[in-house]
Amino acid sequence: MIRLAALAIAIALAMPATGADRLRVGTWNLEWMMTPETFDALAGNCFGKDQRANGHDRTFPCDLIPKGRWSAKDLARLRDFADKADLDVISLQEIDGREVAKLIFPQFVFCFTARHDVQNVGFGVRRGIPHRCDRDYRPLGLDDYVRRGADLTLYPGTSHAIRLLAVHLKAACNSDPLNDARDACHRLQQQVLILEDWIDRRALADNAFAVIGDFNRRFDLERETARDTQGQIVAIWPEINDGDPPGAVLANPGVAHGAVGCDNGFGARQPIDHCVLGRKLSHALVADSYRVWAYPQDQRWPDHCLLTIELEPERLHGL
Repeated sequence: MIRLAALAIAIALAMPATGADRLRVGTWNLEWMMTPETFDALAGNCFGKDQRANGHDRTFPCDLIPKGRWSAKDLARLRDFADKADLDVISLQEIDGREVAKLIFPQFVFCFTARHDVQNVGFGVRRGIPHRCDRDYRPLGLDDYVRRGADLTLYPGTSHAIRLLAVHLKAACNSDPLNDARDACHRLQQQVLILEDWIDRRALADNAFAVIGDFNRRFDLERETARDTQGQIVAIWPEINDGDPPGAVLANPGVAHGAVGCDNGFGARQPIDHCVLGRKLSHALVADSYRVWAYPQDQRWPDHCLLTIELEPERLHGL
């Protein structure tokens, strides 16, 4: 009897979230999110317009003061919004870490990278969903000059295990060719090869996988060819979606949606946040589930929209 009870519990833990056959998975850049206490403590160590953080210091730009400070009231409003979105798994960017994340997602547990900077990357997972926080994907951080990747496995050890990578790639080169001479484009170009390596290894292992987060890139403006005549990478999407190995045939559910707008004061814009699925995981995507969540008006909200898709992990059985 005890063994039967233990078996029933193991089966239950291996299944998707309570009460549903679906997972709602999203990405959300929370715009320099930290507790008001942390913001106040670090404000005296901010850096000027022509400076930058080195990835090892806990600091932020002086022009965030005071407008960039999130108050306790703001955090409560974000918590209510997140609760209504009924998320199961969320890729988070521009957030300090667990301390502030748990104020917005009190029913979640977290897998954040260990980068010391206040702009961190990670996942929130609804409590009760089996998962494993894998090691930081440190190479993506270019020796912590930019942000690392957060690696997560849902339902580890089961036939519907899902491998996810949360990213926040280098900013300031969202449409120019990656062989542009600017440092931002050069850094992003470096990250692409590292990202492609993670994707290719997942494809070779026949994993159901996705890369979710802020790519800081307008895929709609990219060239159709990945490289120039000298072999330098000029575009992200054709480089990572090259079908080599075969599992690296990628799907981007947001393509059909086009411009996104969420009443945060910026109007509708082509997205730089993406949920990119590998071939195997694309079989679990619920058709037409891509959603852009509108914010209630006349309040302060992050400068990025919350984007979600839905997955049915049970579809992975037998693939």
